[in-house]
Amino acid sequence: MESSMMTGAHILATGSALPDKCINNYELSKVVDTSDEWIYTRTGIKERRLISEDQCLIDLAYQASQKALDNAKINPQTLDLIVLATSSQNDLFGSASQLQAKIGATNAVAFDITAACSGFIIGLITANQFIQTGSYKKILIVGADVLSQWVDWSDRNTCILFGDGAGAVILQASKTNFIIGFQLDTNGLEANKLCISYQQESVQSYHNNTLGIKQGQYSYIKMNGKEVYKFAVSKVPESIKKCLIQLQLSIDDISWLILHQANQRILDTIAEKLCIPSDKVISNLQYYGNTSAASIPIVLDEANQKGYLKNNDIIIIAGFGAGLTWGTLIIKWYT
Repeated sequence: MESSMMTGAHILATGSALPDKCINNYELSKVVDTSDEWIYTRTGIKERRLISEDQCLIDLAYQASQKALDNAKINPQTLDLIVLATSSQNDLFGSASQLQAKIGATNAVAFDITAACSGFIIGLITANQFIQTGSYKKILIVGADVLSQWVDWSDRNTCILFGDGAGAVILQASKTNFIIGFQLDTNGLEANKLCISYQQESVQSYHNNTLGIKQGQYSYIKMNGKEVYKFAVSKVPESIKKCLIQLQLSIDDISWLILHQANQRILDTIAEKLCIPSDKVISNLQYYGNTSAASIPIVLDEANQKGYLKNNDIIIIAGFGAGLTWGTLIIKWYT
């Protein structure tokens, strides 16, 4: 049967969504001690998009998903699975089911993956393996985050970095597999370098004291910028090189490099260490800032819509962030 031969997958379509509200560096300098020059020279960011008071994560995820569905020209009821990569869920129990309901994918299983800025890569690899096993044929993978809700806007070391957004891809079973290889890593010993930690309240209620229960809430984003920089520029090139060696590929074989959009200095240093010319590095960091799990699928969608990606292009995609987690995905693009 034909289905038994469909052991691979390819990207059928992409989509992305960004809030309308745009905050540039000058506007940010009105609320925190900074300047356009200070931010841009250190990060490469000029502006970022933030959700409005009447928007939420699912709104952006829905918009990105709907664009991908429209581009694929498929009915959402044909989806078998939805994977939502996010660290800023509407609901602590998960938000993928809300997305499933909103797009009308009544036949799809849905679950969240929480791996911060590496989340989309992990989601894409996970989805691909469901297809390779023959369990599912058509999967929607969404990377979406609204970290503006978790930023301390008085902390200039973090508030200048983050923006909100969502990106989506649809995978479909095929005879050839778009993923050539991947490499994933985690170092939980360094988790405190970038985190949104849970903190217990110092004041306890009568009921909590009586029952011996301690409750609290999540804090703002905390980041050791210097340590995260050192981690990214050392571990990411190492991961990419390891993947290339395993696949017997050279840098000359690579058409494009797509990195998690964290900081321009990080992007430049990684490309330099790999001897990849800047014209092969696709970036939109200056317009959107760090959108966490959304950054890679947004870049991928924009590159796709602009016609940059050609048939049989070999693309390195690498994510890195909280956990600490990092990973490399090498794909072949099929049109």
